[in-house]
Amino acid sequence: MTKIKEIKAREILSSGSVPTLEVKVTLSSTREGIASVPFGSSAGSHEAFMLLDKDPSRFMGKGMLKAVANVNEKIAPELIGREPYDQRGIDQLIIELDGTENKSNLGGNAILGVSLAVARAASNEKMMPFYEYIRDVFGLHIQGWRLPNPMMVIIEGGKHANNSTDLQEYMISPIGGESARKNVRIGIETYLALKKILKEKGYNTTVGNEGAFAPSGLETNESPFPLIIEAVEKAGYKLGEDVGISLDPAVSEIYEDGHYTLEKEGKNLTSQEMIDYFVNWVEKYPDIIVLEDPLDEDDWDSWVKITQRIGNKVAVMGDDLTVTNPKRLQKAIDLKAINSILIKLNQIGSLTECVDCCMLARKHGMMTVVSHRGGGETNDTSMVDLAVAVGSGFIKVGPSRGERTCKYNRLMEIEEELGGESRPTGKEYMKTI
Repeated sequence: MTKIKEIKAREILSSGSVPTLEVKVTLSSTREGIASVPFGSSAGSHEAFMLLDKDPSRFMGKGMLKAVANVNEKIAPELIGREPYDQRGIDQLIIELDGTENKSNLGGNAILGVSLAVARAASNEKMMPFYEYIRDVFGLHIQGWRLPNPMMVIIEGGKHANNSTDLQEYMISPIGGESARKNVRIGIETYLALKKILKEKGYNTTVGNEGAFAPSGLETNESPFPLIIEAVEKAGYKLGEDVGISLDPAVSEIYEDGHYTLEKEGKNLTSQEMIDYFVNWVEKYPDIIVLEDPLDEDDWDSWVKITQRIGNKVAVMGDDLTVTNPKRLQKAIDLKAINSILIKLNQIGSLTECVDCCMLARKHGMMTVVSHRGGGETNDTSMVDLAVAVGSGFIKVGPSRGERTCKYNRLMEIEEELGGESRPTGKEYMKTI
């Protein structure tokens, strides 16, 4: 049987010009698997621990040589000689080797790099597309293939941009195309139409961390809405039929001492006022289909309240609240705090736990949306294959910059590989699985 022959990690640069790590796994057959690990500039406090060197003489303390050493010196010796196909067993071995709840010993970044690279190598050895291998190795019983729709960040603020909005992401969700390729095209044409509109109105068209526009001078946090609506129309599409609006306010970033601070509007809101703020938007803009992270990551009672109020109208989606963690997702399910979940591989730190979280959501009729990371992305496209494997409704990715567009290119490539057997998920995924 094929065995793991070598595991080698190295420090590479991410999209934010700071280091991350890449792991290469070589099998006895000479087949290889390579994976690189993303991370977020806006990250939930309950995410798996990202191990940094904290050596001020290198990359302002953000080097990853410690994580690299943990792969090469601690994880690799435990896995050399093992069969690569026991993904669950391999991930569990590494998690036990780490021995902490949040993977702070070895680092969630080190663990995920190895986890993904082993799976990639095994997939290549079996000559299976990665999405198909994920279903195979975890025994996922999902009938047929359904491609996720794009969820494109087109205006960004918060921690992802300077002098834009207090809130983090304003997105479009193309849902009307008859194929993944058409939905990608709808999104990009709307994005380009928005660029022209911003120029005409005197806004800058520089982009933020995720390749979305970060215009300074917007008067309020609501100002992006008319710009997006105009862009959809100028691109020749219909809001609500071809394109929905999705939001990620990421308000954990503006929450302190029980209040949410909207500096742009001079407001200091209670949890109830924050709920009312977003409920008003949902009522005013009926084409909003997703509302992600509208409340702080530990404001559980308020999550329950907002889902009770608008959960029948939009996908109230947990991200910082749930951090791709099956335990936190189960709490959200028990409380009925959300009706959908954002998935990020590095939030939990292993492929097995990530797949388990997706399948727990699916079991309870929740839509999953697999996402990129804002601060440090790479050209790794594993997130797209994961989304296809677990039947996600959307992939959340910015519309420009190579580390973003490679994800959409992979989505369209998968559609070609499936020979037209897949179909876009469409609005039905907003209701149930």
